[in-house]
Amino acid sequence: MSAYDAIARVYDPWSTSVVEDVPFYVEEAVRSGGPVLELGVGTGRIAVPVAAAGIEVVGVDLSAGMLEVAGERASLAGVQLDLRQGDLRDPPVDEEFPLVLCPFRSLLHMETDSDRRAALRAVAARMADGARFVFDVFTPGADDIADTHGRWLEREPGIWERADWNEDTRTLILRLRSAEGETEMSLAWLSVPEWKELLREEGFVVDACYGWFDRSPWRGGEDSIWVCRRG
Repeated sequence: MSAYDAIARVYDPWSTSVVEDVPFYVEEAVRSGGPVLELGVGTGRIAVPVAAAGIEVVGVDLSAGMLEVAGERASLAGVQLDLRQGDLRDPPVDEEFPLVLCPFRSLLHMETDSDRRAALRAVAARMADGARFVFDVFTPGADDIADTHGRWLEREPGIWERADWNEDTRTLILRLRSAEGETEMSLAWLSVPEWKELLREEGFVVDACYGWFDRSPWRGGEDSIWVCRRG
């Protein structure tokens, strides 16, 4: 059971304003030539546009509810997705890919060092020779924490979220509620230097670390977008 099952039908209205990353990931997918493995495929917010660009996508997610919505979105868009239910740390995938994606901060659901390393090793095991691994994460700034901590905020009409930040443990409890359902999920963050070291220790070479999806270099902001390969 995934925390996202309870909000599978709310997820798209909740994240409707998040569009800035879609062209970036579609461009990466087209560049790879496919097929693409997307870990944390969710409702297909990235996968459906990638498939519409002519790239085959295998999408993995822990949430059966989210995968159901992804299948519906794909059908409405007239594309096919190979959707599989499973964990990021041990995805039900035997194939190798020229590109592995993990968009929209999904790696932050790996809350411990061992979880993060297991997920990275699962990625590496599914990368073909010369493949790339592309993902994005965030490190919250003090202003963001101050503005949102412990407050119910209406993210979209009728959809409320509350962020409870713990800077000591560097974890976030995110609560979401609407008339259709409610849930609670936990995320954990690292600093950019820590991500760099973790990736290096797990055998990845970082080709780029962007500060935004326009490919501008990371200069200390909250978001970081990573393009990696195996060393």
